[in-house]
This record gives sequence, structure tokens and C-alpha cells, in this order.
Amino acid sequence: MSNTPMAASPLTRAVLEIDEYVSGLGWDQPARLFALVDTARLRAEQPSLADRLGLTGDEQETAPGLAPALTPIEQEEIPADRPLDEFLATIAWPDAVTGCALTVERLMLPPSAEAQVPQDLDEAGLARWVAEHPERQEVRMTVAVLRDGARESALRLREKDSPTEVLTGSDLVPGLAQALAATFEE
Repeated sequence: MSNTPMAASPLTRAVLEIDEYVSGLGWDQPARLFALVDTARLRAEQPSLADRLGLTGDEQETAPGLAPALTPIEQEEIPADRPLDEFLATIAWPDAVTGCALTVERLMLPPSAEAQVPQDLDEAGLARWVAEHPERQEVRMTVAVLRDGARESALRLREKDSPTEVLTGSDLVPGLAQALAATFEE
């Protein structure tokens, strides 16, 4: 977590850690899903897994009464032949999972382009239109939610691919955050 701010909340640190990890893999990557677990609990209950993950006990811990440090654990590959929302609807997390995070790459347009969107396009046509638009930008979104409802996101533009250019905020991708939160509903 070399580029992760020390003062950030544990959830923000986890999102930035995931963003940094995925950025090291380059662009044009598939979506990736992560479980978020309490680091201290993981070390206590699963010491061999903690060792494999390189958790030595020196990780940044939080002061008493504050949220615990979180460790992201990448899950199996997300099926590429299935819509992301359908896949997320099939997920149920065990109690040991405190939260989850997802990274996904998408094309986005500036708000000024909304007025230009042709009204008669189906989903595939709209995707083509966006992909061909001269103002399109590629963005990687990392969104995380906790069982208690806390949310955090990190956005990285391909054209500004630098750890110092990552935008963070709790409500940057509300639809995706809601879909992830639904994976904790019973």
C-alpha cells in the first residue's frame, strides 16, 4: 500500500489498495471481485491464510473504538458471458466477510454529451455510440461496501493513470454500490 494515505479510513485504504493492485495488472482487465475481511480476525482465525497473504501483524491497525483494518481477498473470476448485475444477484457472503469490493472498467462520457445521445438506440447501439464518441474516456471503478452500509469508491481515468490522480468518494458510483450492498441482504 505504498501510495495509500495513512490517515484514510480502513475502507478507503482497502479501496486504494485494490486500485493499486489492479492498476499493476494494466488496463483491459476483466471485472474483479474481492471479499473484505477484518485483518485481525483473519490473523487470529486463519493464520495459514494470513501467512500466505503476507499479513505479518505489522499492518496498520486502528485505535481502539475505530473500524478495524480490512484485508481484500480476490475471489474467483467473474464469468465474462454473464451480465454483471445477474452475477452479483447470485452472491451470498459468509459471516466472516465484512464487506466486498468490485473493480470494473467502463467507458464514460462527460455530462455535456448527455444531450447528444440518440433516443432510438437499444443497449448494444448505445454501447457502440459511446465507444465511438470522441469525448469518451476509459475509467476503472473500484467500489466497496461494508455490511453496515459504509461505501467507498475510487475512480481512475486511463488518460491520467497515476496513483495521485485517483478520485475517491463514498457516492461516486451509487448504482454499483447498491448492487454490491444487495449481496449482503438476506
